[in-house]
Amino acid sequence: MDAITPELFATVIPLAIKWAEDGQQFIFRMGRPLSVQEQNDARLAGVQHPEKIMVAAVPHVPRPDDGLLKHFNEIVKLVTPETTGLCLCHGIFIRIDCRDNRQLLVHECVHTSQYERLGGIGPFLRQYLAECGEYGYPEAPMEQEAIETARRICL
Repeated sequence: MDAITPELFATVIPLAIKWAEDGQQFIFRMGRPLSVQEQNDARLAGVQHPEKIMVAAVPHVPRPDDGLLKHFNEIVKLVTPETTGLCLCHGIFIRIDCRDNRQLLVHECVHTSQYERLGGIGPFLRQYLAECGEYGYPEAPMEQEAIETARRICL
């Protein structure tokens, strides 16, 4: 596997931020707001402003297609053809065949709460991508927080 060097990481972060900002704007244009029950779940997940969240159901969760960002994504395997959801701050992509999966939406709302707690897209991506590079995507502490919190809320 290719190594994630500090130079690669530093180069990729601004690309990832731009990609995430563009994705969030797409979701804001094409998505739907959370229902009242979904807003309640989002609050349980730690979201301060659930009314800002929009959800876009898509045939597949978009992956970065920029050369370097695509390369980084292939190393960390963050967004793959099997990905069912992706949170971009207050914008959430949900794969259309999973649109009724409460635990998945709550999981993504935990990520929204992390974005809010850390101060937005840039700070979130710096920490989250660093954790994915160090621990691997599924074992990253922020990912584990989302998994465990969603499991607890949806028991």
